Amino acid sequence: MADFPSPELRRVVVLGTGGTIAGKAASSGDNIGYTAGQVDVADLLGGIEAPRGVTLVAEQVAQLDSKDMSFETWQKLAQRCAHWLAEPDVAGVVITHGTDTLEETAFFLHSVLAPSKPVVLTCAMRPATALSPDGPQNVRDAIGVALAAGAKGVTVVCAGAIHSGADVQKVHTYRLDAFASGDAGPVGYVEEGEVRRVRAWPEGKALPASKILQAAAVQWPRVEVVMSHAGASGAVIEALLQPGGFEPVRGLVLAATGNGTLHHALEAAALKAQETGVAVVRATRCMNGRILPKADDKLRDAGVLTPVKARIALMLELLG
Repeated sequence: MADFPSPELRRVVVLGTGGTIAGKAASSGDNIGYTAGQVDVADLLGGIEAPRGVTLVAEQVAQLDSKDMSFETWQKLAQRCAHWLAEPDVAGVVITHGTDTLEETAFFLHSVLAPSKPVVLTCAMRPATALSPDGPQNVRDAIGVALAAGAKGVTVVCAGAIHSGADVQKVHTYRLDAFASGDAGPVGYVEEGEVRRVRAWPEGKALPASKILQAAAVQWPRVEVVMSHAGASGAVIEALLQPGGFEPVRGLVLAATGNGTLHHALEAAALKAQETGVAVVRATRCMNGRILPKADDKLRDAGVLTPVKARIALMLELLG
């Protein structure tokens, strides 16, 4: 089904955070040897024509390579989203972002905002200086999603596909269509500026977020990801729990094999950690599917969440 812009909403706010989409390389033929986060978001919008009657508002929230994304940037981004979404004439918010941690930021915003208006993250796999950059089309498509009638929730737009912030994963290192939504599939597609949905817009179920949206600073609980693999041991967990001048570990996410299975030595160490009060969650390493729980499980599971998303969910739980 086709969605069309609502005429009474006139502004789309574009928040810049850096990333490849704002990257520069020395040569237009270099798509990998660039420096991310060099172009201001206002300049990224320079060649994009807004739809008739719509004003684009640019705001630079951060300017970084998304591999270096920080909790402080997440908090500021959530606060700026909440601010702009409360403005009655703002149709939605678009966020330009690097691809490396885009799925984490999208899931974080999905978890703390649950917006009734659209928050659309977009990105690029090629820098702004590329011979054929993909960023401008992705931004244009994201603006179209932000203006679509009935659009809501946190989504990601890349290479013409619309993904839910809850489901999206980066699945390729180089291709322009580097994102997928696993078993759930895309929310829809953007075709020549028109949105074609194939399933419902994401419905967020936000956790209590007053600390994140209102506080000047948040003391984020330390949660680490530990992978289970052939020949694994409990040494990593034992080392993480040793006192040594670092913030104590409050949670562990175990990147488990298959249906949440763990190497016996790693599982033994995780159970000891749980007995000391550390929150422990299993998440599968598998790209698709979910963990199906068993009655005798001693460690809880993260269901459909990937390890990095399970880490965010556990951090927010511990914050609560």
